[in-house]
Amino acid sequence: MVEAAREVRLEAGGPLKRPRVQKNVTRSIASDICADIFPVGSMLPTENELCVRYGVSRTVIRESLKILASKGMLRSRSRVGTQICEKEEWNILDQQVLEWIGPRIFELDLLQCVLDARRAIEPYAAELAAERASFQEIADIENAWQRMSDVEGDVTAFTQADVAFHTGLLKASHNQVFMQLSSIISAALEFSLHASNEAVETRSEALDVHRALIEALRMRDKAAARDCSQRMLAIASRDLAIAMRKQPKSTTA
Repeated sequence: MVEAAREVRLEAGGPLKRPRVQKNVTRSIASDICADIFPVGSMLPTENELCVRYGVSRTVIRESLKILASKGMLRSRSRVGTQICEKEEWNILDQQVLEWIGPRIFELDLLQCVLDARRAIEPYAAELAAERASFQEIADIENAWQRMSDVEGDVTAFTQADVAFHTGLLKASHNQVFMQLSSIISAALEFSLHASNEAVETRSEALDVHRALIEALRMRDKAAARDCSQRMLAIASRDLAIAMRKQPKSTTA
């Protein structure tokens, strides 16, 4: 159970934090790792020091460290301690990891990486979907587009519908790998789409090309579907560049 914490400062950084539940403790440690309070390659403080810092029992600390290790952020070394793993080892497609990274997602260039992956996958997935999608799958994609249109002024709701559109497109390809990817990358896709959607004042251009893709699917026009997907990605690239330029210097340096 949670223990009363003393007001102390540790050399590793900052005033004592007092998370009250397991989830908050895990988030606090992860946030300190992402903020380089505990730098990559360094060793975490001892369990006792972490207990004092976060105001919890050793049992809670141990459970939190297990969670972070399962996400590739920590590595336990026998008789040495717990080391912060290189960022390349982190499970960056995990929704919690993305949330912990927070604003530093721009600094780590993760959104550009997501865009690169989309460029490699989505145009061909769109082409396959034009050939293979069922009428119901096309209807589901159109329903996601309609939700996007209805909530255009609400970036969060628009992005959620946008994610449904793109994951629906991957599923409609009937390629088993793409279908699996639709669930694996959904969290990273949401972060990427939100950044680009938020960067612009109007999303009418994106809505138009999404609608054109639906028509290409309905007409079974593979070339048009690929072209629409490539146009979407060009818009996303432009808007992501705008989003990155808007970031404070401290998070992009």
